[in-house]
Amino acid sequence: MKLAYIGTYPPRECGIGTFTQNLADAMLTNGKDVDGILVVAMNDHNLTYQYPPEVKLSINQEQQADYLKAADFINESGANACILEHEYGIYGGMSGVYILPLLHRLNIPLISTLHTILETPSYNEKAILKEICRMSEKVVVMSHKAIQFLVEIYEVPKGKIALIEHGVPDIHFNKEQSRKELKLNKKKLLLTFGFIGRSKGIETVIKALPKIIEKNPNVLYIVLGKTHPNVLRDSGEEYRDYLQDLVKTLDVSEHVLMINEFIDDNGLFKYLAACDIYITPYLSIAQITSGTLTYAMGSGCAVVSTRYWHAAELLADDKGCFFDFNDPDGLSEVINQLLNEPETLKKIQKKALDYGQNITWPKIGQKYAKLITNVLARPKKSPPIQENEIDPEIFPPLTLTHIKRLTDNTGIIQHAKFGIPDFKEGYCLDDNARALLMACMYYNHAKDPQALELMTVYLSYIHYMQNGDGSFHNFLSFNRNFLDEVGSDDSFGRTIWALGYLLANAPKDAYYQTGNSIFCDSIPNFGKIKSIRGIAYTIMGICYYMKIHASDNAMKQTLRTLTDTLVSHYDQNQSENWKWFETLLAYDNGILPLALLHATQILKDKKVADVAFASMDFITEHTLKDGYLSIIGNKDWYFKDKERSVFAQQPLDAQAMVLMFHQAYKLTGDRDYLKKLLTSFMWFLGENDMRLSLYNFETEGCCDGFENEGINRNQGAESTLAYLISYLTVLQAYEESFHFHDLNNPAVQKHSKRKSEKVK
Repeated sequence: MKLAYIGTYPPRECGIGTFTQNLADAMLTNGKDVDGILVVAMNDHNLTYQYPPEVKLSINQEQQADYLKAADFINESGANACILEHEYGIYGGMSGVYILPLLHRLNIPLISTLHTILETPSYNEKAILKEICRMSEKVVVMSHKAIQFLVEIYEVPKGKIALIEHGVPDIHFNKEQSRKELKLNKKKLLLTFGFIGRSKGIETVIKALPKIIEKNPNVLYIVLGKTHPNVLRDSGEEYRDYLQDLVKTLDVSEHVLMINEFIDDNGLFKYLAACDIYITPYLSIAQITSGTLTYAMGSGCAVVSTRYWHAAELLADDKGCFFDFNDPDGLSEVINQLLNEPETLKKIQKKALDYGQNITWPKIGQKYAKLITNVLARPKKSPPIQENEIDPEIFPPLTLTHIKRLTDNTGIIQHAKFGIPDFKEGYCLDDNARALLMACMYYNHAKDPQALELMTVYLSYIHYMQNGDGSFHNFLSFNRNFLDEVGSDDSFGRTIWALGYLLANAPKDAYYQTGNSIFCDSIPNFGKIKSIRGIAYTIMGICYYMKIHASDNAMKQTLRTLTDTLVSHYDQNQSENWKWFETLLAYDNGILPLALLHATQILKDKKVADVAFASMDFITEHTLKDGYLSIIGNKDWYFKDKERSVFAQQPLDAQAMVLMFHQAYKLTGDRDYLKKLLTSFMWFLGENDMRLSLYNFETEGCCDGFENEGINRNQGAESTLAYLISYLTVLQAYEESFHFHDLNNPAVQKHSKRKSEKVK
């Protein structure tokens, strides 16, 4: 089999890069079933490296497009499986989120080796690691503690997890010969190696040296390793300078040797062979894997360590000794005891060496090869046969919790800081109109009195914001001062949409009468709308109004005029390969075909229907072609004949797509639209470019979208309302899927694949 690896790789100086190279070499050399490898290497900060031949492609860490190209490359490479080396910091975006779109696009089994598993991850860290584990056929960890965390914190099925220890090179040097070559044969050697940074706790050893030297005057402490590249970029050599100053202050300069090098395995194992005691004085318990500790054990060193997670496991059963965190006195006591009890020291070294014989890279490579062979031998699972395209059981509970959190007795607050309302930003008509629409839909679905109470608040807000001429203010401060004279066309149109829906679905007469009064007062402004989205929202409001006022010929003529305006925009801008209303795809795109689908239901006009379905097919082609919804980003949008923007993606666009496919399904009865509707809704729940859920299970709100670095975790009104409106639409479609459809509209018959079939 041929294997692809993703991770850092030498000559980049990185511990994971060394791991990746050692693993790949071991599997190719010792895994009898592995006959080819290729590596996709991660570059940092736009640096380039002279990679060896097995590196076939590199990814610049912060270049999103590189990740997608790498997925295509791996899929076309002939590789049978892919091994990911995961560490948050080596991948781009917030907490390394850029790796997720690559992994999602892989067509071959994924095996992920996890080098960091956090006990208290951030929201993004937890979401990313859970998604990596979900996409992986197997997840490899190097300690029992890691298994515990994955199961209890990240909810990974235990059967998906494999424990394979960190490997060590099968390199052995004679102790006395090594000491002689290094000119250290007269010293008692203490050693720490690896990248240097504050968390390593090297100062603890230096502070312990005076008491160690009192009893062992010929001791030498070697610190072998460069400052970690990230530390070097952020703080320079501040930590190394601090250590050197501490050495001088304690007058132990003759007993400390700091070697600022990234040394290869042969050189490293010569130092390990020469040393008497290896020390890992880390300052935090939160170290799930330590390659340096494993190397020291594998070479037969006596290890003295703080009791961080990996050390607690590896050094159990007297394979090493412990001292407390940041405890120089305790460390000096342990070191002196070992140096002055040679037999005890030899017993520990023997146990470490025996353990190390079982974790050499050839043996670890064989374990990985066997694991992947078993994965590839599994029969491929057939997708389950579904009686219905939509299964509400897979969704989170439907709840108004976050909406109630954002709503006071004035209206719904625009914005939130994470899940907390941001009063400084006040209110807007846009969101209160959306909230009225959502509350009406919710009441229709659940007959919940809470929804009626919310409808009262939102309807009163809309009434308060209406001007004498029927237009509306949009923005209101928290202390109820108007912040504009007249709002945007979009805010006006959204309000008409919500009012129209209310009139067609009023739960009680009082709501109808109030909504009808506001609606009728606004009618003189319908002809003043210039924005095509404002026109589209207004068209939908009129269509709902016409369902209960079918004989209002004047309103029907207004609908005809607005619809013709939208169609004329399409005619002016469409071309052979651009079936759209503008020369760009911008925001809330699905709302434009959706409005014409609504108008088709009332006007029964073939031209309107043709434009509606042609533009719907166009936006579908550009956002659903990979089997999930990829929204046009509002960073640069998508101008005709130019590159489309992927970020920032907003929930409003997903809502528009859900509503669009729902209306198409209602018109045609074509169940393919049900599938597309569900696919669009699943954007909220993780089926998207980032592979992350925007729904927050803790707050029960929806995050504001995707920026290029990751999720915008603020959960304002617009995003949560978009999620709930979409959710309620999916539930409505689910109920409709069991009923018959009226497929007699002649304007849409050619667009229906099942116009004569009963929908079961």
